[in-house]
Amino acid sequence: MLDNQLLLGIIQLPENFSEGLAITLVGYSIVFSALVILYFVFNSFSKILNIKFKNRLRREGKPELAELPDITGEETAAISMALYLCNELHDEESNVITIKRVSKAYSPWSAKSQSVSQFSR
Repeated sequence: MLDNQLLLGIIQLPENFSEGLAITLVGYSIVFSALVILYFVFNSFSKILNIKFKNRLRREGKPELAELPDITGEETAAISMALYLCNELHDEESNVITIKRVSKAYSPWSAKSQSVSQFSR
């Protein structure tokens, strides 16, 4: 009993601690609930687009295209990597280094007389 009174006497909480705690909890709950809502919105967005696309193909008279199986993420990654490697446009370099000599040797950047202060004697 005595230890609890000593600890309560030593640790003093600020006056606005309960208000700060409430603001913190409300802020975290708002952010967390917004993230959960955004997850469900983005997750259902692709499903809605697939349904609309399949319905449009059926109306156009192409039901065989509408019944194709869904492509997984691994298959999409493999296809995109194959397309990247197939269409990689890179210049062929000659591996020759060309060094051009400059005829004027003076440059204000390399002038020692300008960079070192002159002392008069």
